[in-house]
Amino acid sequence: MPTCRRKRVVLTEPSEDLARALESDPEREVFYLEETGEIFETYEAYVARMSFYRLKQFQCEVTGKSGLDYFQAVESERQEARTMHARFSEPLKYPVLRAVQWQVMGRLDHLVEAVFERFKDRYFKNEKVLVDIEGVKYYGIVGKVYPPRFSADQQARDAFKDSDTSDKTLDEEQPHLIGGDLSTPLQDANTKDNPELYYYWVHILELEKDKGEKAKATKAAEKDTKVIGSVMECQCSTLSRDRLSFSKSILRRFIRDCVDRDAAVASPWTVKPLIAKHYGVNSIMPEETRKGVEDIKKGEIDKRKKVWEDREGPPTKKQKKMTPAQEEKETMAAERKEREAHEKAEKERLAKEEAERVAAEKKKKKPVRYPTEDLDIRISEKDKKAGVCLRRPLAQRTGLPLNDTPNTFESLLLCWNFLNAFGEPLHIWLFTLDDLACALQHTIPDLPCPLLGEIHSNLVYNLRTVSFTRHSATLSLLKLKESLGPEHKTLGVTIDELTSAMADIGNNWERVPLRHAEGREGWEDALIGCLKDHANLENIPRLREILTQLFFAPSPNSPESSSSTTPQELTVASTPSERYYSLSPEDRITILSFLCNQAVSSKPVRAHMESCEEALTEYRKTKIDVNRLKKQHLQDMSVLAAEVDLTQNGTNGTEEDTQMNDISELSDGSGVDNSSAGKKKGKKQDMRIANAKARGVARAKQAQQKQALAEHRRLDEEVNKLERRLETIEREFRQHIGGVRAKPLGKDRFYNRIWWFDGLGSTSTNIPALGQYGTGRIFIQGPSEFDLEILKRREEDIDTRRLEEEGDEGMLGPADWAAYSTAEELEEYVAWLNTKGHRELALKTALTKWWVPITAGMKKRISDLNANLKLPDARRSSRNKTGPGHDISQQPYMQWKNRRALTNNQ
Repeated sequence: MPTCRRKRVVLTEPSEDLARALESDPEREVFYLEETGEIFETYEAYVARMSFYRLKQFQCEVTGKSGLDYFQAVESERQEARTMHARFSEPLKYPVLRAVQWQVMGRLDHLVEAVFERFKDRYFKNEKVLVDIEGVKYYGIVGKVYPPRFSADQQARDAFKDSDTSDKTLDEEQPHLIGGDLSTPLQDANTKDNPELYYYWVHILELEKDKGEKAKATKAAEKDTKVIGSVMECQCSTLSRDRLSFSKSILRRFIRDCVDRDAAVASPWTVKPLIAKHYGVNSIMPEETRKGVEDIKKGEIDKRKKVWEDREGPPTKKQKKMTPAQEEKETMAAERKEREAHEKAEKERLAKEEAERVAAEKKKKKPVRYPTEDLDIRISEKDKKAGVCLRRPLAQRTGLPLNDTPNTFESLLLCWNFLNAFGEPLHIWLFTLDDLACALQHTIPDLPCPLLGEIHSNLVYNLRTVSFTRHSATLSLLKLKESLGPEHKTLGVTIDELTSAMADIGNNWERVPLRHAEGREGWEDALIGCLKDHANLENIPRLREILTQLFFAPSPNSPESSSSTTPQELTVASTPSERYYSLSPEDRITILSFLCNQAVSSKPVRAHMESCEEALTEYRKTKIDVNRLKKQHLQDMSVLAAEVDLTQNGTNGTEEDTQMNDISELSDGSGVDNSSAGKKKGKKQDMRIANAKARGVARAKQAQQKQALAEHRRLDEEVNKLERRLETIEREFRQHIGGVRAKPLGKDRFYNRIWWFDGLGSTSTNIPALGQYGTGRIFIQGPSEFDLEILKRREEDIDTRRLEEEGDEGMLGPADWAAYSTAEELEEYVAWLNTKGHRELALKTALTKWWVPITAGMKKRISDLNANLKLPDARRSSRNKTGPGHDISQQPYMQWKNRRALTNNQ
């Protein structure tokens, strides 16, 4: 069984509810994990268990290999078990299993030692052995086994050799029955059943090939024709087994694979039922064996009880009145006992202190290597005094649009990311998250929002290429009517009334032109047609309520409902173009999210994803080549730098030569003797020649130094170009990976995921100085259910620690989102990250890498928001619907234009 953190993995048992459902509801759908046979009631439990099995934290119990997932560890154990069973001698399996059955031994190693000592010199019929013949070993098969009663009668052994009737009697006799009984002491077993008195008829098969020296091989070659194929009578002294088939190591693996033991005190080792049945080992404990096991268990319990009583003292009993002599004797015994207990306790205390001291020294010798697991890092008092941030800066929740309703903001964010990442194949120009949030909250029918029209029209165009079922929404509603009844109403409208109103709207949605030049007129009806053919109550649970609100309006005379729990009844027939802007933002996001999910399978989106995959492959190759060239340039620069430094530190001899030259010129006029003057003149000539050579060498070195410096400057410029090229590749890589998948920048110590969506897909961060942005924020998503399980498994009191380091308002659940909107907030958050942990080091590295475009986008967003709040009064319009001094038409989401619209055919 694979282990995880030195503990065996226990398979999940079905719940009691599932066990009862087997009889009451046998057709109930469950989630079945085929590899382990586990059954789960919910998909979340199934996925969590599968994710746990996929973690690289399991260890093969047989080989000790670590860093495997659960299935790799199981396969490793199975492979090792197959190899072990193939190598282990088959005739030896039954005697070994019979010997270990019902044995009471504390450790498996002791059991292996006992079995090895019993069977190392005992052989069985049909067992493959090695026979030593005059120093040369041959492989052989044991044909017959003769017990000790034949040891003194060679004629009887020869008779059994040739007698067919005797073979049956001899084969039925079980050899080594006494010697293989572990309940009998080894010395007594060898006396009663001496292995040296056994005789074996062995059929010689072949020479041992992989062992033996040349001399032995030559000697054996002379006898091969006589020995191989013959039958020899042998004893255990000339027989042995191959170490690959019988050793303490393989014997231990075989026993561990075949036996098991309960956790109770003095429990016997038992052969697993299936294995016992396969080899014919008795699986019913004999009465005598059972009594012996119970006696051993009782003795072990009494022994532990006595040790406990000696430590704690026996229970008090009412004693008879003692004489003074007896009382004195009892007092002395008690004092002696107390003194011994005190001395023993003192020794244990000293031993404990010594062990703690040794452990502390070992801990000092082996310091913790950083980075390590984030949860293992605690803020010390020294860090607190140094001013380390203890609590994570509070991220904003209220500033996120539509974040009050669970999962609504997440759906909004996913829709925005999809529309911007795949804006090029969808023919939609870039827009910000704030623009989309404002557009989805736009409620003025007389002032249509161009952003909504363009988004829905292009998605409808895209879904024309996706296969659909005609009238799927109507069929789903009619099926619902069968279960609820024809008179059931929602918002005051029956299903028959709703289907009748839907019948004539949007039937030609896949052929209706929604032209950009005409403001996408009629996109609401086309949207209804698309929903009628693509949607149903399974993929949009609120489909009935949404369609009812799109086709019916409240009566003009009916009072507006003041409570959200009692929705207003809709009794007047209307049209989708009039009623769309009365939908709640949550329902609009539901529609948009559904359209985006369906568009993923469209041909343009799939083609764009494939092109992004190809581009990513090219970027990876280019990055490798650029890094290799950069590394080569840096190596060349280091060589040139060392050469220049050596030249600068070396002496070129110019000053020395000049000084020598001056001395020679002064000494030229000081002599009076002609002979000495001649000698000095010759020396002066030699020195001039030497000085000229030195000056030539110095000039050559200066030229070499100048050339090296020029080459160093050139390589430095090349490295700078390559670094700029790598930055461009990183931005392009991020842009194209957004067309395939979106990944968080990283996770913090509590597995909160950090997201930055700008620069993905069709959006761009190629010019960070311009402060281009799509969201202009860093988002924080709470840990998933699986991550929370990991947190609880790593640290029991994780909630208390999260409360201490995140705060009550800062703790995020699996569906919670928050954001940092300013560079100052982000700086505080980065200061809170501890780079001694794996996750937070990687997260801080990623934030530092993209710091310039992140902060530039934040500043640009804040600047745009402030500018929108200060619109001049001169821009007031007669279409003002929200209050004095506020013109909706001048808002950024109303000023947006689709620069990617195909005006020629749309």
